[in-house]
Formats: sequence, C-alpha cells, structure tokens
Amino acid sequence: MAKNRIQDGAGPSQRQLRVSEVIRRQLSDVLSRGDVHDPELNRMVITVGEVRVSPDLKVATAYVVPLGGNKVEEMFELLERNQSELRRAVAKGLTMKYSPELRFRLDETFDQLDETRRLFSDETVRRDTE
Repeated sequence: MAKNRIQDGAGPSQRQLRVSEVIRRQLSDVLSRGDVHDPELNRMVITVGEVRVSPDLKVATAYVVPLGGNKVEEMFELLERNQSELRRAVAKGLTMKYSPELRFRLDETFDQLDETRRLFSDETVRRDTE
C-alpha cells in the first residue's frame, strides 16, 4: 500500500499544477471566444498568464492582464461582475466534482520582465555577465 505524503510546503503538488493548467486553458478559451453574455467583456482582450489552485482545489486564482496594460480597473470590474458565468463556462471543460471559485489578480510578470531587460542592458551588469 502506498504511503500518503503530506506536502511540506515546498510547492504545489502535481495535481494542483495539472488542474491549474487546465483551468488556465479553459479560461483563456472562454475569454477569447466570447462565451460570456457581456458585450463589454467580450470586447476586451485579456491575457491569462497563470492560474494557481489552492491545495483543496476549491479556489483558483487567475493572474490576468488586459492587452496593452490599460483599463485594468474596468477589466476587474467586468470579470467580477461575470464571475459566476465564467465559473460555469470553465467548469464545462473540467472533469472535476466541484468547480473552483475563480478569483482574479493582476499579472505583474510582464512588468518584471521589462525591469529585468532594463537591468541587463545596464553597462555595469553587462560587463559583469560577459
């Protein structure tokens, strides 16, 4: 009989990672196809960079950013307003007993990439790396 391993906080489990990726793809598809019955949300182009799922798979936090990085407040307002419809649409593509609650946060990795590029273009850093 296999041992049950309790996660020691080193990172997400393989199951969490798999579920996160499936939810990310489903949410991206729903937003790109315009499956939501809100014309304002369908007009926005939203990038889903990452989804993180809680260990009990009940809460999924989606890290999103609008195309161009502007109208962030409007995007969050529209996503929150259509949260239940998005949850139902995402759940159609899942083979889970329960559909996780969707939460939305701003994806700041693009800003971090710009800062990293700026640092690498600095003369002193470039000299140290070569």
